[in-house]
Amino acid sequence: MADFFFFFSTTLHLFFLLLLFLFSIITSAITEPPPPPPPPPSSCQNKCGSLPIKYPFGTGFGCGSPRFYPSVSCSSTGDQLIFTTHAGSYPITSISYSTSILTITPTLMSTCSSMHSSPNFGLDWSSPFQLGPSLFILLACQPPTSSLTSKSGNPICDSSYSHLCTSLHTCPTLLSLGLPMFSPINTCCVYSPANLNAKGDLDLKALKCAGYSSVLSLGDIPTDPNRWEYGVALKYNEVGLDNYYNIAMMCEACEKSDGVCGYAPPRNNFVCVCKNGNSSSDCYNLVSNFWSSGSLGVGLGY
Repeated sequence: MADFFFFFSTTLHLFFLLLLFLFSIITSAITEPPPPPPPPPSSCQNKCGSLPIKYPFGTGFGCGSPRFYPSVSCSSTGDQLIFTTHAGSYPITSISYSTSILTITPTLMSTCSSMHSSPNFGLDWSSPFQLGPSLFILLACQPPTSSLTSKSGNPICDSSYSHLCTSLHTCPTLLSLGLPMFSPINTCCVYSPANLNAKGDLDLKALKCAGYSSVLSLGDIPTDPNRWEYGVALKYNEVGLDNYYNIAMMCEACEKSDGVCGYAPPRNNFVCVCKNGNSSSDCYNLVSNFWSSGSLGVGLGY
């Protein structure tokens, strides 16, 4: 009888150990999902909406440079290039590859034709983007804006641009911010140069302002805010990428062969995405079944 109970207790113990082992495997599988597989070649496009897409940008995962994804990607409908940060997503209206400037138009940014309260605008410090040549104008602030100062105590409003506030206060939509037309401009501030806080935000609540506008150009009639070009210019830096010059040369050859530059995880090596497959160089030297063969491309790891 003693042998039976010993055998039974040992078997029961082993059974519980087996259950514990299986539970740990299942838990690990749930909490640590496998990385997504590389996208098929057709998912990388050289255009999103009306915008031509070139390196370092891409339309999605595996396209362009991994450093710029998911900051820049194409919408699921394929008609709008999107810039995404911790603060929100913004439509991209233009890209100047020669000057490395990307322009976005936040949907809740005020213009002369549409003014409203705005959430914070923000950039991710870890991304290769920084504020470019555009003027931020803070609206419906607690007066007087001349008292707005930085942490060092310096005024943040540039009085030499006060005429821009005067022009914006002629817009009928100013009423949407609770201000009458032609109201005193002591609630307006041209924040130049604009600085983001430690989180990368233009913190409107801390600045005690309801909204903001950003101006790229004053157009052909500088006193008419209806003719201004609105948007936020962002400067991007790609030279800091590992092996940038080698990849740029390979990417140029890839694009000339009607390919799209991309990368192959997990090492993120260079890939030329072609219509009928992928290559480690260009579409003239296409290797069939590149993705399925497990090849990771040229070992440039960027």
